[in-house]
Amino acid sequence: MTPLVFHNGQILTERGFESDACVVVEDGHIVSVLHGAPPSTGTRIDLQGGTLVPGFIDVQVNGGGGVLFNNDTSAEGIAAIARGHRQFGTTSLLPTLISDDATVMARAVAATRDAIAQGVPGVLGIHLEGPYIAPARKGTHNADKFRVPDAAEIAMATSLDNGVTVITLAPERVPAATIRAMVERGAIVCAGHTAGSYEDTRAGLEAGITGFTHLYNAMTPLQGREPGVVGAALEDPHSWVGVIADGVHVHPASLKVAIAAKPRGKVLLVTDAMPMVGSDDPSFNLYGETITAVDGVVRNAAGSLAGSALDMASAVRNAVQLLGLPLEEACRMAAQYPAEFLGLGGELGRIAPGYRADLVLLDADLRVQRSWIGGQA
Repeated sequence: MTPLVFHNGQILTERGFESDACVVVEDGHIVSVLHGAPPSTGTRIDLQGGTLVPGFIDVQVNGGGGVLFNNDTSAEGIAAIARGHRQFGTTSLLPTLISDDATVMARAVAATRDAIAQGVPGVLGIHLEGPYIAPARKGTHNADKFRVPDAAEIAMATSLDNGVTVITLAPERVPAATIRAMVERGAIVCAGHTAGSYEDTRAGLEAGITGFTHLYNAMTPLQGREPGVVGAALEDPHSWVGVIADGVHVHPASLKVAIAAKPRGKVLLVTDAMPMVGSDDPSFNLYGETITAVDGVVRNAAGSLAGSALDMASAVRNAVQLLGLPLEEACRMAAQYPAEFLGLGGELGRIAPGYRADLVLLDADLRVQRSWIGGQA
């Protein structure tokens, strides 16, 4: 296959943004990052002064392209979600199932297995957000679906054998032995939608929890005499936290506090996106209720936030404009750090030799112009 040579742009390499670098891609992977004049062989891709960054990785995607994963647990549905998000620079994602019955969960796992086997671009695995969560912090989840899994359900929930599985649960609702069993079966376990205490959360971390789902949202807050889940998350140097940087879910000042508290590399941008991302339809159906985004804010009839209408390119822009982060760090929060959270930091999330050629071209306004997955546009 003829090599691709990306040149004439600002390229985010291991050394930061470089204007004299070019990227050589063969067979879907980056083979070299060169400096100076691009090689004369290969197909040149002129970036025309744009900004080339690693493809974004979104670990929490409920829907997109007009499809809610709960309502379409098929490989085709996952493909539609991925297409809806790719135009916003997301080259890898985890379709995310909101709390549901075991039969729906099993279909979702099977659909994810099929999508990966079929080579649907960008699908890394599945995120099961519930149903092992707390009624007091349910958000838009249906508490009728909540339960504690038995051995058979643990086996089903962790049965994806060709991709990553993330499970969000409330540590005060799920025994430590169950958390350990999930981790032993290869799942990445996160705390979320939890009414637990600081002590509950520390016990969960000791049992194997390594992440926190949409930090600050649907969890007990940090207070002076009761650190809560948020306090445990910010204190712990080893875990990752996902944040929804849309200016609605969390105040920018609170996000700045989290970024200051956590070691660098432990804060991820996520969207928690719903079907309107990549679709002209602002509404969707969840648990038989019609939910509509108004002025970009998604709420259910009770007024609870019901996911978001955020895309990853907007999250990156917000990290720069609302949080004052350098573009380099915002892009790493959208690519490198999620890859590391998923255990894929040696394959994805960087523009470096040996990495999959998942790339995004941004213009001066940080809007997506083109994207490549494994070198394929």
